[in-house]
Amino acid sequence: MHESVFASGFRTFLISFFKIFGIILGVLLAISLFSYFSGGSEKEVQQEYSLEIAPNSKGVRKALSKTAPVILVLPISGVIGGEVLNAKNMEQQLIESREGSLAGDRVKAIFLEMNTPGGTVFDADVIYRALKAYKEQYKVPVYAFVDGLCASGGMYVAAAADKVYASDVSLIGSIGVISSAYLNLYQLLEKVGVQTLTLYAGKGKDELNPLRPWKPGEEEQMQALIDYYYKHFVEVVTSNRPQVDKEKLIKDYGAEIFAAPEAFKIGLIDGNGYSRSMALNELLKQIGIEDDFYQVMRFEGKSWFSQIFNSHNPLLGGKIQYELKLPAEMDYHFANQPLYLYRPDSK
Repeated sequence: MHESVFASGFRTFLISFFKIFGIILGVLLAISLFSYFSGGSEKEVQQEYSLEIAPNSKGVRKALSKTAPVILVLPISGVIGGEVLNAKNMEQQLIESREGSLAGDRVKAIFLEMNTPGGTVFDADVIYRALKAYKEQYKVPVYAFVDGLCASGGMYVAAAADKVYASDVSLIGSIGVISSAYLNLYQLLEKVGVQTLTLYAGKGKDELNPLRPWKPGEEEQMQALIDYYYKHFVEVVTSNRPQVDKEKLIKDYGAEIFAAPEAFKIGLIDGNGYSRSMALNELLKQIGIEDDFYQVMRFEGKSWFSQIFNSHNPLLGGKIQYELKLPAEMDYHFANQPLYLYRPDSK
């Protein structure tokens, strides 16, 4: 008797649950279809990010009319190339800065808020070039404020800024390239009696295979790539910041990290001892705004709509995923590739 009551109750619960779930899914699908077909021949562009008001130079958040000029804040925070701060997301934010409520040339300047140790060569380069192209196309200044760390790939991205200001305790520099460590496990495997065989075609395809003894000079190809990316890094910094002496950068400064006052002396930044408000005020002077009729805005996450219909959403994929979150530096995506990344143990 007890089992039948339990079974009946559980069945009722499941029926109710799936009815509610079906209604919610149906409503979401209806909204999606309505938004798709309501535009006629011209479909509305779906934006991935929502906008929020950020504090102005006086620390005040206040909604103004849609005619108010906008300073757009782009956070360069965390490891470049990670899940949040990467080339794809940054390019998307720059695209959306000319759409929706920001359309009509409302964005008058970009303000980078920086606290990053750098990251992948490729993401840093794409973000740098995207900012440079944006400046040229829309004729807007890009200012950067460092509050913490602007190292390696962060310095690469900051080279796109017209001015770079930093707080006194910030650390700047680490202009260099590094790869993840290559381990050779051959002797260890030999001791435990494990043999391996790697099949490959193409000269050099098996270079730095950790399961066999390495040949003399086997690292030369990878080192050549590291040298190339370093040369390019130096060129990006010195061409955008001519006050930095190229010869001294290579021979003396190297990949060292500097406190903000020293970084200012050698030309890596345009001022130290700044606060966010002070840096914003410098930008306001540059774009000719003398009153409080302007809006500081930033993009906040991805919209709930895009999150729900994301192809990786387990709700739509019909699967449950368990994730172990590791620091971005330990992500396997960062392995076996050159990095513009500052590590205290390796600079």
